[in-house]
Amino acid sequence: MPASPSSSAQAARRAVAARLRELMLDAGLNGQQLAARCGWHESKTSRILNARKAPSEDDIRAWCAACGAGDQVPDLIATARAVDSMYMEWRRLHRGGLTRTQQQSLDRYESTRLLRVYASNVMPGFLQAPAYATALLTGITRFKGYADDVTDAVAARVARSRFLYEGGHRFVVVLEESVLRYRIGDATVMAGQLCHLLTVMPLPSLSLGVIPFADERAVWPLEAFYVFDAASCTVETLTAEISVTQPRELADYAKAFSELSQMAVHGEAARRLITDAVDALG
Repeated sequence: MPASPSSSAQAARRAVAARLRELMLDAGLNGQQLAARCGWHESKTSRILNARKAPSEDDIRAWCAACGAGDQVPDLIATARAVDSMYMEWRRLHRGGLTRTQQQSLDRYESTRLLRVYASNVMPGFLQAPAYATALLTGITRFKGYADDVTDAVAARVARSRFLYEGGHRFVVVLEESVLRYRIGDATVMAGQLCHLLTVMPLPSLSLGVIPFADERAVWPLEAFYVFDAASCTVETLTAEISVTQPRELADYAKAFSELSQMAVHGEAARRLITDAVDALG
């Protein structure tokens, strides 16, 4: 059963509490001694350790100072900040339809200078042709039972593509070959999407790589993820959008993207895979 946003946030609070407990024990302290060093009542320490109270950023700084672990402050603060926003159910985000979320994403794309994308299931939104986007969002609307605002949502989604043509934005995309082969819409829609991909490939703002089916893998296929500059990573699952901001997790996604990029073919080899997928549509 999928986790709810509240249960996921509580799990994240417990993870923060567990890390704080480890720091306390590694420093050879008990709860009473840590409270004395921090200058607060020991009941506060107990509430934090039992995830009944979320520590403030000042609490985290004081805790780490008391444990001689100042180097842990940035990562713990990033984790604490992400607790309430790290897991957002699509049903919550798409209450009232898909359009609002699509429009809200424009500001994020506009402020991003480098967007690294790994896609294993569908074409990234800013590379979608209108007919492909319509077929995809229609399917999502039907499956999820959302209000039907597909026409407006498609217009908002396709609007992201303008950043491919504006200066100051760089897109580095790695697709699994399966993305070229999965039929979203009928053969005509899919052929149009693949031809659109061939059209945008030469843009100086875009680097496009494709990981071939047949090659030996150094990294297993992953869920789709988007790394916005070096500040955050969005991971898309069936039920939720997960926002990653913790430095240690961002480093893992950056490493995964680097290794996936090395597995991909680019340039003419990538174009051949795309044209082969077009030819396979008949």
